[in-house]
Amino acid sequence: MKRIVFSLAVLALCVVTATAALAQDPVRPKIGVILSGCGMMDGTEVSEAVLTMLYLERGKANVVYMAPNAPQADVINHAANKPGDGARNVLEESARISRGSIVDIASVKAEDLDALVIVGGLGSVKNLSDFLSKGKDCTVNSDVARLIKETYAAKKPIGSMCLASANLAKVLGKQKITITIGGASNFVGQIEAMGAIHRQCAVGDVVVDEKNRIVTTPAMMVGPSTSDIAVGIEKMVQTLLSMTKR
Repeated sequence: MKRIVFSLAVLALCVVTATAALAQDPVRPKIGVILSGCGMMDGTEVSEAVLTMLYLERGKANVVYMAPNAPQADVINHAANKPGDGARNVLEESARISRGSIVDIASVKAEDLDALVIVGGLGSVKNLSDFLSKGKDCTVNSDVARLIKETYAAKKPIGSMCLASANLAKVLGKQKITITIGGASNFVGQIEAMGAIHRQCAVGDVVVDEKNRIVTTPAMMVGPSTSDIAVGIEKMVQTLLSMTKR
């Protein structure tokens, strides 16, 4: 009986201590991160996703991972660089990166977040939109487009990297947003045809559109290594987090 009473007392002390610690923590920004599968050829570029996670965690952000609950546009065997077998779901594959902590983007509203980030990889222009195949005439997933529009309308910052930024051009091009996918590319003309302004940018830097509260970095569109893209992604995350405070 004494042992039970002692255990309950210890448990109560732990609860009080944890509650006090939480009460002392500053309010952490809640950042939504949109993924598009797992694997750069048919989903999210994993290195970009992991670096984004790292710098958001270091920035003391609460992260909400999300993806469309929809079939992938295709499946690629990454070892052989050729079409793979079977069908895959974007949400289920994205959960591999987020260790299972993920929600259907259809359930997320801008009012739930302080900022939004879109990670690159070919899945961002295959599964979040069909920009890779249709260019300026593409269609963005309805929930992805809705959340981008809501976030923009609420004047909350948006970060993006790699070719995922083409989706911003499609959704917000009429607002004359300024973005980057890096250097010269066949995709730049398509991005500008959608109304966006494209800026050249080195892999370790960012393009900041202060007026529209958008931060983009080239990442693997320029590459070539994880250490190279880490510099730009860190700057993008730091800039985004600073924007949530103003």
